[in-house]
Amino acid sequence: MVIIVTGGAGFIGSAVVRHIINDTSSTIINIDKLTYAGNLDSLASIEASERYVFERADICDADEMERIFNQYCPDAVMHLAAESHVDRSIDGPADFIQTNIVGTYTLLEAARKYWSGLDASKQAAFRFHHISTDEVFGDLEGTDALFTETTPYAPSSPYSASKASSDHLVRAWQRTYGLPVVVTNCSNNYGPFHFPEKLIPLMILNALDGKPLPVYGDGQQIRDWLFVEDHARALYQVLTKGLVGETYNIGGHNEKANIDVVRTICDLLEELVPQKPNGIEHYQDLITYVKDRPGHDVRYAIDASKIAQELGWKPEETFESGIRKTVEWYLSNETWWRRVLDGSYTRERLGTL
Repeated sequence: MVIIVTGGAGFIGSAVVRHIINDTSSTIINIDKLTYAGNLDSLASIEASERYVFERADICDADEMERIFNQYCPDAVMHLAAESHVDRSIDGPADFIQTNIVGTYTLLEAARKYWSGLDASKQAAFRFHHISTDEVFGDLEGTDALFTETTPYAPSSPYSASKASSDHLVRAWQRTYGLPVVVTNCSNNYGPFHFPEKLIPLMILNALDGKPLPVYGDGQQIRDWLFVEDHARALYQVLTKGLVGETYNIGGHNEKANIDVVRTICDLLEELVPQKPNGIEHYQDLITYVKDRPGHDVRYAIDASKIAQELGWKPEETFESGIRKTVEWYLSNETWWRRVLDGSYTRERLGTL
């Protein structure tokens, strides 16, 4: 199988590419614009594979998308390319509208044009897999409720609104044109190679430097945490076994308040790096509560029973095992994250208005 992966140099995309190259016989055509969050270092372990090709291109470029489809004749598309950081969407929503909405439209049209020229059997086998987020559902009311595949959309941020828009476009292309699509909505990912503007890597690296650990509001916002390598397995399972027109929610069954995540990281660092910077006594002393971001949803949690029952996927990592692996990875891969931090991102606070 030849698979186009968009955004394959990003955090989740690179995990998908590594999984497919290492654990399947499929070939990957990785399309990535290499924005600030795209990092080819994350693919160093598989870049020499004969089943891997990298194309630096923008999904908003219709001519380039048409060329790539015609050149590589894919059997499937896994669309992960997106601007993804809520705080950045508050500071500058235009990039999110352009990439997440216009880019998805452009890619859909390129896929539709290519797909329409295939013979009937290849048309039936083709898949366009759109990878989205649980943030499209908005704030989850109550302590026991869970997002399901039929939860109404109620996005709160420019980021989640742009992803909701792209989800609607993908489903419309299936209903209107017959393009065989599947959609997944996932919970918060974490793990190796995570760009250090997101909560978990930011806390790890700030703590190692003896810098404040900024926690929004009271830190009681709850997220369901999904280890990125579990997510990568799930995505390939959906691509190869999912039913056309269906949506599958992917979650880690690990609801944690943000403040508890930060405290867990501090406790692991106490064990793994007892020699602390700047003479601090405890890593938790670095926790600093800061003004909450605008429109911050309080709770997300996914019901992942459909993908478990219908496709046989369940997460392998608990939060406790996954967060330990993540902290240990950052401690062992300083070269990777130092190269990231030498670029455009300096761990500044974004999205404050």
